[in-house]
Amino acid sequence: MTARKPYPSDLSDARWALIEPTLTAWRKARLDRRPAGKSAMVDLRDVFNAILYVNRTGIPWKYVPHDFPNYGTVYFYYAAWRDEGIFAQLNYDLTGLARVKEGRKPEPTGSVIDTQSVKTSTNMPVTSQGTDAAKKIVGRKRGTLTDTIGLLLAVTVTTASLSENAVGIRLLDQAKKMYPTISKSWVDTGFKNAVVEHGASLGIDVEVVNRNPGVRGFHVVKRRWVVERSIGWIMLHRRLARDYETLTASSEAMIHIASIDNLAKRITDETTPTWRGTY
Repeated sequence: MTARKPYPSDLSDARWALIEPTLTAWRKARLDRRPAGKSAMVDLRDVFNAILYVNRTGIPWKYVPHDFPNYGTVYFYYAAWRDEGIFAQLNYDLTGLARVKEGRKPEPTGSVIDTQSVKTSTNMPVTSQGTDAAKKIVGRKRGTLTDTIGLLLAVTVTTASLSENAVGIRLLDQAKKMYPTISKSWVDTGFKNAVVEHGASLGIDVEVVNRNPGVRGFHVVKRRWVVERSIGWIMLHRRLARDYETLTASSEAMIHIASIDNLAKRITDETTPTWRGTY
């Protein structure tokens, strides 16, 4: 990493050690396909730190600080890692490590599903937005599937008008492909018979969890609170406070990046410095 004053979003040595092997292997595979004599110059750790900076602060790519590599270079790597599934792979690998650290098996058997509708930025293609009539939001819908401790296992981003059932089916397909061991999933009442039946066809018992009719207002609902907390975790990354991405694939990548950041800190027992308690 080049010498500069660090940003709060920068990777520590311990967290970089978790991520570096995957990125180095990716680079080696790319270099092996290049003509002889051409070598890469950019520092991968600087590039990843720049991506984390964008994800955490919410700035546009052109506003990447000058002490990082050029924003065009950073975006080139980001787009390559997005399109080649590197962010998804890192999320998968770190999830296994985080589960082992919690005394669990790397492969989960239980999962929880929820969706979140978010507003989109003004430059968003009209064809990739929709209206969530129930929540009165024009934008996109994020579907997330986590394990029973809240670690991200699957994510999909669609127009906000897509039904909960359609999103749930996508998530179950994605999760079963990545984690064949999943046999149980909990959902809220927005998901109907179509999700339950599709889950059964995959060998997943989908249980709809109802609110307690005897309790008015907010209350913690069995199992569902886990995924709702996970959505809260990723919303601490300001790039996700609104959907700014042109492509839904970029929206999914930004969620994976936020998850990778949280997982790496969880594995290394690190926390993000905040203003709380400091004067």
